[in-house]
Amino acid sequence: RKGRRGGTLYLIGLGLGDEKDITVKGLETVRRCKAVFLEAYTSILGVEKEKVEEFYGREISLMDREAVEQECDTMLNMAQTEEVAFLVVGDVYGATTHTDIAVRARDMGVQVRVIHNASIMNACGCCGLQLYNFGQTVSFCFWTDTWKPQSFIDKVVVNKKMGLHTLCLLDIKVKEQSDENMARGRKIYEPPRYMTVNQALEQLLETIAERPDIAAVIPANSLCVGLSRVGLETQCIASGPLNELVNFDFGGPLHSMIIPGDMHYLEE
Repeated sequence: RKGRRGGTLYLIGLGLGDEKDITVKGLETVRRCKAVFLEAYTSILGVEKEKVEEFYGREISLMDREAVEQECDTMLNMAQTEEVAFLVVGDVYGATTHTDIAVRARDMGVQVRVIHNASIMNACGCCGLQLYNFGQTVSFCFWTDTWKPQSFIDKVVVNKKMGLHTLCLLDIKVKEQSDENMARGRKIYEPPRYMTVNQALEQLLETIAERPDIAAVIPANSLCVGLSRVGLETQCIASGPLNELVNFDFGGPLHSMIIPGDMHYLEE
């Protein structure tokens, strides 16, 4: 490892709602850092960047997927000699990308400090299900006409057989290229897409219809809980059978979903 030169990279969780969900320690740190970057593709805040900048009193540089995963050397090089803040919606370690950045920074001799915050991984308890009773979390990705993976459902089945709840994180597509534009090397990006509970349930119900082994464990009338905009004043939580909840309007993003296992009477 290279010797440290006095800089620090602060990984700061912003919470789930708006610009005021940052911790006092996080805000104090942001206001004294030389530069402030906001990761803007694994999740989104419920307010615009300009409102965040006004409250923090700092100019913020947005980093999309390409910048975070391929072009973050500028940020890390700056952190070798200066205090730099990298802001993450939710908690810092909610995505493997952020772990990679921390490892890379330490390998460069950069001191790394983490300031945590709430994430959907614990805030999902707002629906009344107890966090102790959750199994492994799964991710639902957008299907295409030619690619319909079903690996997610196998983890749900494992949890279900053990009586555990499953938190389902739903796909986000920000600054994505179409197959044609990618093949032609054109920097043309598709509009942002955020998977809804309804879309996730449609994929789940299609999988259940195709696989009797899954239907035996998770029938189409199984209980499901949908959550949207957790942490905001417009937060929405609704539960019901899969085949009925699929038609419920949860409103705007972000959405997540829970497939309950065995429930304690307090959870019911």
